[in-house]
Amino acid sequence: ECPCVTGAGTGTFELEAELGALTEVQPGSYVFMDADYGRNEDMASTSKGAFENSLFCLTTVQTVSEKGWAVVDAGMKAVSLDSGPPLCEGKPHLSYECAGDEHGKLLSHGSPLGVRRGDRLALVPGHCDPTVNLHDWLVFVDDGDTVTAVEPITARGPGV
Repeated sequence: ECPCVTGAGTGTFELEAELGALTEVQPGSYVFMDADYGRNEDMASTSKGAFENSLFCLTTVQTVSEKGWAVVDAGMKAVSLDSGPPLCEGKPHLSYECAGDEHGKLLSHGSPLGVRRGDRLALVPGHCDPTVNLHDWLVFVDDGDTVTAVEPITARGPGV
């Protein structure tokens, strides 16, 4: 007899728990969540909203075009795109497109952009794991945006 049978992950925890074969589940990405998990929750989950996004990439609007798009200073070196683009927190009318290593392009769908040069926006990464891997530090903030801790990301980069 095995006293501990473990498995599952953030995307499958509720299904695996229902089987009754596991004594524990090990979801990991729930700590951060990301846009991809959000899209999957919207499609199929019965536990919609069980977890919230806590990982954001702060970006600044660099320029706003008269043609209805804006450029931000977060490109492929800031957010992973392997599971889709990031989302703009609090601005569901905006979509993100990659514009290279250092930049992204924001487009508006059906309404004005609502951003100005210099505005800071929070991006919800498309995929949390490889986005964290792109950075050296996690900066923790409270609800008032006061920095409460800064922790190094020690297991980052290729071949760690």
